[in-house]
Amino acid sequence: MTLENGGLTVRANRCFAIVISIWTALAGVYVAPAAAANPDAPFTVANYPVEATAANAVAAKDQALADGQQAAFKSLLKRLVPVTAYKQLGRIQNAKVADLVSGLSVRSERNSSTAYIASLDYSFQPDGVRQLLSGQGIPFVDQQAPPLTVVTVLLQGSPPAASNDKGLWRRAWTALDLTHTVTPIAVKDLKSTIQTDTVQALISGQDTALQKLKAEYGTGLIVLAIAEPDIAAKKVTVTLVGSDAVGGLLLKRAYSINNNDLDYASQLAAVISLGILEGRWKAAKAGIEDKAGASAAPASGAPVWAASTGGTGEDVTLTAEFGSADQWDLIRTQLLGMQGVDALNIGSVSERSADITLKFPGGVTSLASALGTQGFSLTSTGSGWVLRAGY
Repeated sequence: MTLENGGLTVRANRCFAIVISIWTALAGVYVAPAAAANPDAPFTVANYPVEATAANAVAAKDQALADGQQAAFKSLLKRLVPVTAYKQLGRIQNAKVADLVSGLSVRSERNSSTAYIASLDYSFQPDGVRQLLSGQGIPFVDQQAPPLTVVTVLLQGSPPAASNDKGLWRRAWTALDLTHTVTPIAVKDLKSTIQTDTVQALISGQDTALQKLKAEYGTGLIVLAIAEPDIAAKKVTVTLVGSDAVGGLLLKRAYSINNNDLDYASQLAAVISLGILEGRWKAAKAGIEDKAGASAAPASGAPVWAASTGGTGEDVTLTAEFGSADQWDLIRTQLLGMQGVDALNIGSVSERSADITLKFPGGVTSLASALGTQGFSLTSTGSGWVLRAGY
């Protein structure tokens, strides 16, 4: 990704691009879970990658720090604010971010005569951010959930066999900021006592398998993150199954593998998976699931924020196409906040498209009309309905 700004060219590295493109309240990159409760922990965006080039090294560093500060703050807001309130963040788009920064530390850096690359920790003033959001009536959740254990599992072969994964899938998770997230996570190995039959039983929603998992790890807060790569089909299927601080969870989602790049697809899936866990916690703390009648039962197969609010309306299946992270964010928040949209579920997500199912009174024709008044186009193609931002 390349951004032009006053003659300076800022190039975000790939991890940075993934975080920005998904923007599900997702932030930088660090591994270990919080050792002790810290009420201000979520206000640090750790190990945030920045990169810039300019006419000289000093200008490149200044540009990288300034751009990183803005981007890290946006990630912080997405971390704290429930997804259903994302569109309200426009009220504070002109906030003076520099005045809210309380600290900056460098984890690593390197530079040349014209470039600067670093991983930084940005800390923001907790009270200042709280006041900013509260002053605009924007809901937020800054209380961390009890620590959650996530076990990375690889399911592959014929017949499929479950194994402990320490490759791309494990690295994708440990590259996330699992300390300062509102759902702090410890990533652990799959124990030898949890074999393929137990994993398959968990995927099928069997409670006895879930109880065995909890007993083996000695905690009631544990989720298996199961990756099933299919290079031939150009997809990786990810299943999150277990129990977090909200309740039971069973969610399966497919991610496209573009250009045979399983590494990128794994990182994308991990970022979204963390966003789902954060979203469930934020929805529960904000009371959204009560207002929406949502259920966290494993059989639902949907995150709390995407659950049905009563099942009214006609079924609609569409593909959202977008040319940038901003367009995807715009489309998603529009649908989430749109009156009449029900039972929304976001399925397979790639760099340029997302598969979506929902219910809407009057079906797809009425939805197309309603979206048209908001500057969006929903048109029929030979392969189905396609939603695009009109601007």
